[in-house]
Amino acid sequence: MRISTTIFLTDETITPVRLARELEQRGFAGLYVPEHTHIPVERTSPYPGGGDRELPREYTRTFDPFVALAQAAAVTERITLGTGITLVAQHDPIDLAKQAATLDHLSGGRLTLGVGFGWNKEEAADHGVEWATRRELVRDRMGLMRALWAEEPTAYTGEFTGAVRASHTHPKPVRGGAPRTLVGGAAGPKLYEHICAYGDGWMPLGGGGLSRTLPELRARWQDAGRDPAALQIVPYAVLPNPGKLAHYAEQGVEEVVLQLPPGDEATVLRRLDAYQEYVRPPA
Repeated sequence: MRISTTIFLTDETITPVRLARELEQRGFAGLYVPEHTHIPVERTSPYPGGGDRELPREYTRTFDPFVALAQAAAVTERITLGTGITLVAQHDPIDLAKQAATLDHLSGGRLTLGVGFGWNKEEAADHGVEWATRRELVRDRMGLMRALWAEEPTAYTGEFTGAVRASHTHPKPVRGGAPRTLVGGAAGPKLYEHICAYGDGWMPLGGGGLSRTLPELRARWQDAGRDPAALQIVPYAVLPNPGKLAHYAEQGVEEVVLQLPPGDEATVLRRLDAYQEYVRPPA
């Protein structure tokens, strides 16, 4: 099983360069980072990790994920570079397609594009997002980006995101068609529909309940004509123990993303020391 990590990288934490070098040297499989453009002060959206709890400080200080991952790419050769997740509805899809393809190209095809729908209504509203239709908007924007990533100039018209003319645009994702794409979100028919439409798999937060949810996802995946062996399940932001990782392995999980604290260099390196028992030595 590949052991990756995620962290809220901010102006107060370990740097992307230092962390990426440590992860590669220690044999970890990847680095995933979240995204928030801003957190409006007048916030009514509850913190998903704690209901009435105050939103943790790091949410208001996150780096742009593509800039941070570009730094990580420049000092590594092997680790996966992922977003966990990109708030696609809050981006211009033409610009996002260029950012993602460029990072994938410059890193030698190491980008994993984590796709999500968001939880902060106020943040999304400032981007002009209609909350009730944000999932449909994300689907449209993924369709537009995939048109731009196509080998031949391809036009796209969406119901919610507008259109793009058949265009010349490079670079293309290294593997062709799209970078590796994982969809985040809570289990259910709508999420499964998105995964089957444009994803390579699911990034379930915490990874709980997989024995209950995976059979339905796998059935829907196969009904959509997707290769059963190709579905990837990547539990995200996991606090590990041997029993939990063994359970994931029984469910066919080949990569898990462990949560790192949003701390300074010493704090993060201590946690990497603790996680080292789960990591195979680098080849």
